[in-house]
Formats: sequence, C-alpha cells, structure tokens
Amino acid sequence: MNREIAKKAQKFAILWGGFQAARVVLTANNYNIFEHLKSARTAGQLADIIETNFRATEILLDAIASLGLLEKQGKRYRITSTAKQFLLKESPSYQGDMLRHADTLWKSWSNLDTIVKSGMPSRSESRQHELFIRAMHDHAICIAPKVVKALDLRDVKTVLDLGGGPGTFSIELAKQGIAVTLFDVPTTLEVATPLIRTSKVGTIELKAGDFHTDPIGKNYDLVLINQVFHSFSEEKNCALLEKARIALNPRGQIAIHEIFIAPNRAYPPVGTLFSVNMLVNTSTGRGYTSQEMKKWLAKTGYMNVQEKLIGDTVLVMGKKR
Repeated sequence: MNREIAKKAQKFAILWGGFQAARVVLTANNYNIFEHLKSARTAGQLADIIETNFRATEILLDAIASLGLLEKQGKRYRITSTAKQFLLKESPSYQGDMLRHADTLWKSWSNLDTIVKSGMPSRSESRQHELFIRAMHDHAICIAPKVVKALDLRDVKTVLDLGGGPGTFSIELAKQGIAVTLFDVPTTLEVATPLIRTSKVGTIELKAGDFHTDPIGKNYDLVLINQVFHSFSEEKNCALLEKARIALNPRGQIAIHEIFIAPNRAYPPVGTLFSVNMLVNTSTGRGYTSQEMKKWLAKTGYMNVQEKLIGDTVLVMGKKR
C-alpha cells in the first residue's frame, strides 16, 4: 500500500470508528468518573468507589487518558483542564447533561437501519424531557451571547423567546435590560425556572402553552425562534411565522436561529448529521437551509431579510412588512 492510500485508509478508519471514542466518553460521564478524579486516584480506588470491575475500569481510564481528558502518572489518574472546564458540575461551561442526552440519542440512532426503511422516528426509548432541556442549556451557554450580540436590539424593548426551552437566550436578552417573555410547554418551564432564578435577572415572564395551538401574546418588538424549526414540517413552520407576525408590533423583527446547512443540503457534516438526528427523533423534521427560511419569511409577510453565520449556526432575520 503506497503512502497516499495509507493516509486515506487512516482517515476512513477514523470515520467509521468515531463511535468508539464517543462511547468511552459517554460511559465515563455516566459513571461520574470526572467528578471522582478531581483528586488523583488509581483504577482500583475508583473501581471501589463506583462499584465496577477493576480490569474494565483500568482499560477505560487508559482510553480516556489517550483522548486527553485524564492525565496518568504512574498508576494514578487525574482530570485535565479540558475535563475541568466541561465535565465538572461547578464549571459555568458544564456539558455533562449534554453528554447524558447524547447517550439517550445513542440508543435512538442505533435504530437507524429500521428508521431509513420506514421513515418513522425511533420509539424504543421514552424521551427524558428534563434531561433534554438541561442538555439544551448546556449547548446554548456558549452560543447564546454570540447570537444576542448579532441581533439589532437598538429599538427593542420587548422580546418573545418562542419555544425558548431552558431560557438560556432569554437570560442573555434580559441582561440587555429587555423585557422577555419565555413561551414553552409547562414541563419545560419547570426546568427553566430554577435556571432563570440562578441567573438573577428579573425581567423574564414565563408563559405556558403549545405555540402551535395556543395564543402567544402580542405587542413584541422581536420574536426569537431558536432551534425550533428543525423539529417540524415546512407547513407548520410557516404557520408559526404567520402567528409571530401577528404578535409583532408594526415593523417588529423576527429572528430565526438554526444549525447551518448548505443550499444543496450535503454540507457541512455538522448540519447533515443533525438532519439525520431529526430523522431519528421526529416524524417530519430535518435541517433547513437559510434559503428555504428566507422564502418562508417572504411568503408570510416579512421584508429586509438577511442572514449571519455564527459558528456552525445561521441567524436569519427580517422585519414585519
């Protein structure tokens, strides 16, 4: 095998074998290994604490160390700075709930062969709603400040965070002195309430309901629809845009935030794989391009439509016509 083919073979092996590293990290998180290794311990000491097999624990810890989340000195293991930042509960950048949600997705994705044949989402596991909402908070912590910064808030005094989940974006908007209404189902607002309370911002009103069927309020300067559209069909999304337009003040703004996917929907991997996630977990959802969302906005009464790329996501904005 020549050198060029060997390089391609190595990249291909990383492609099909990527699940191995993911499974190691998810299992370590499930056993709270990173919390237990804030202080250095041997594999035997850790196995006694988490009640696991010594041989299995040692092999697992060595693998985690090779991935850069643990340091191994002699026979003792300790977490690295990366693990401290993302996998300790006291960290403001904690991602442990996101990893637990990913573990739930693992089970759903394991049915992908059947899903591709039927076109219907996985129903093998009940959705752990509280965990899902907390995971969405983990995911939004880093991106929310960037998205809020990208919005034109000069004349905005009232915002509807429609389907805003844990309230992470509501909190960022409230920090700007804006009166925010967070609209979501009651079970979601139960999770959002302590997160909002901890943030110590006092300008967020909670409004419970189903945004497809219930009134969403009125007289908003801005309606933010963050990571909602990918769960639903084009028809439902357009109906939601119509509803949002009616709820806006004259010349009010709409802002849609979604995972970016290219016009041909075949790039980049973050967007295409996220679309598969919607296939696995919803009956009509997928990733939508900014071009598709712009057409919806024009169709439902918005003008001055523009977009901004923010990392792996896109912000599509318009004004009420």
